Amino acid sequence: MKYYCNPLNIPYKYQFNKSSDGGLTVSRESADPSMIMFNGRYFIFPSMTCGFLYSDDLVSWQFHPLTSIPVYEYAPDVRVFGEYVYFCASNHEQGRFFRTTDPFEDNFEEIEAAFPFWDPNLFLDDDGRVYFYWGSSTSAPIYGIELDPKTMQPLGKREELIFCRDSELGYERSGENHIPERTPEEIEQALIHFHKNSGSLSGETKAAAEAFIRCKPYIEGAWMTKHKDTYYLQYAVPSSRNNIYADGVYISKNPLGPFELAKNNPFSYKPGGFIPGAGHGSTMQDKHGNGWHVATNRISINHNFERRLGLWPVGWDADGEMFCNQRFGDWPTRVDQQSNDPWADPEWMLLSYKKPAKASSNDDHKTPDLATDENVQTWWRAKTNNSGEWLEVDLGKEYQVNAIQINFADDELSLSLPENVSLTGDSQLPRWIDDKQQVTRWQLEGSIDGVKYWMIEDKSEAETDLPHDLIVREAGIQTRYIRLTAIELPYKQTACVSGLRVFGIGEGNKPEAATEIQIMERSRLDIDVSWKGKATGYVVLWGHQPDKLYHSYQVFTDHVSIGGLVAGQKTYLRIDSFNENGITKGEIIEAR
Repeated sequence: MKYYCNPLNIPYKYQFNKSSDGGLTVSRESADPSMIMFNGRYFIFPSMTCGFLYSDDLVSWQFHPLTSIPVYEYAPDVRVFGEYVYFCASNHEQGRFFRTTDPFEDNFEEIEAAFPFWDPNLFLDDDGRVYFYWGSSTSAPIYGIELDPKTMQPLGKREELIFCRDSELGYERSGENHIPERTPEEIEQALIHFHKNSGSLSGETKAAAEAFIRCKPYIEGAWMTKHKDTYYLQYAVPSSRNNIYADGVYISKNPLGPFELAKNNPFSYKPGGFIPGAGHGSTMQDKHGNGWHVATNRISINHNFERRLGLWPVGWDADGEMFCNQRFGDWPTRVDQQSNDPWADPEWMLLSYKKPAKASSNDDHKTPDLATDENVQTWWRAKTNNSGEWLEVDLGKEYQVNAIQINFADDELSLSLPENVSLTGDSQLPRWIDDKQQVTRWQLEGSIDGVKYWMIEDKSEAETDLPHDLIVREAGIQTRYIRLTAIELPYKQTACVSGLRVFGIGEGNKPEAATEIQIMERSRLDIDVSWKGKATGYVVLWGHQPDKLYHSYQVFTDHVSIGGLVAGQKTYLRIDSFNENGITKGEIIEAR
């Protein structure tokens, strides 16, 4: 078997971004992924990566650089049209299409488009007709149009397909956990100031600015999938810097609509766990007919666009409803090279949550315990950037360990641009992507007694840069202590680890089910849920039917606020408890 663990284990590129004060912020970014299968191989084209990733099994990914396409344009879209791979990306001034019969040759042929677009998506229908979808705005909709498959020029007029409906679709509301980032009073004051100083702006610009001030969501990231005789137009909302970045879906019997909201929305939604966010993605089938959805994870500490990639099983139920399984969406996931069960439970449980940790040294405010709190936004930081700084987790007793995920973080890197390098890209988002080969080198050891150690994995001479590496021992190893020693990191930076995550099998009892469940309907879009229990953590699942609990929120508390509901839709809920020994499923209840 083969396994992966989100965020995906790939070489994320460093971005040097111009900050508002004229300085530089440096962090990794990869987002807005388009995934395809071409000539029996899988490809992911993400934003700001200067190339693509390829794999034969959806688990082990290799990077390939590109120079013949505009790698500094956001939201790249790729589709297979016969013997060609077509590529396009966001450009406010002039849209362009590119195509090639071999992406590795880096000789894409350019085809000029008739209009500019942002967050594009091409779709080839079964009858050979080509359709195009685009849009990323707080005020404009997702558009669609038919294109001439030979010239890529428009046929007919564009259609307005998906509009913002954040007053009735809770998952479209901006803010962490859908809580607005500004109070009503702050919004009012900002609007007064804006209208006093916006006399020279166009009507369209004024509308967009006012929508932004009001915390209106971005409606963006279209992706079309056809399943049987139904068209599933997916779109991203509301903002990638929030934990609730999601992909919703509308359905139609016609590629240009009219579209209606699918009952299961948003179909891709991961507000909790170690790394949240599951928006602006793409959907495809593998060689064995299994569905997969790849989308954007959120860190957003060093920069708003500090992002990663996540992959989850996707499918359609007997009623044609599209779903995505993200219940334990950042735990090790098995990928059989055959038909998979998209709802399979994880094989291994989390062993490292809140376990004691110590280190060779640490910054006063970034202590070792932050590497076991299941939060990608917090991390241990060593005091020096010397080779040999180490972090150790004590599991408390001997366990069978099957997988370890090592998550290195970046922490306020103070770097300058190399000589003869200038910022480029979109005028509003000037940046430079470092495409040089960096290295992340480390050693991982285990111990039963904390005295005698043995090597689990040695990457002290690695020529790769994998900040979210996954080590799997399918047969299991017996250990209590896990020690990570940093040998060399990009730019000789100080070692920072946001998660030294350990998975395996405990020998005790599964937790008891949650009890005394309380549900308060805070609004027609929000419910608060609380309960009692003694588990390590909980997964709260909900859906519009008792047998369609397709949404989930993983927490390590005894309460959660769910704000991604659809007004007027019934909601059923279940609370599953988990510990180191397994999962106990709760009873399904009607939540509202």
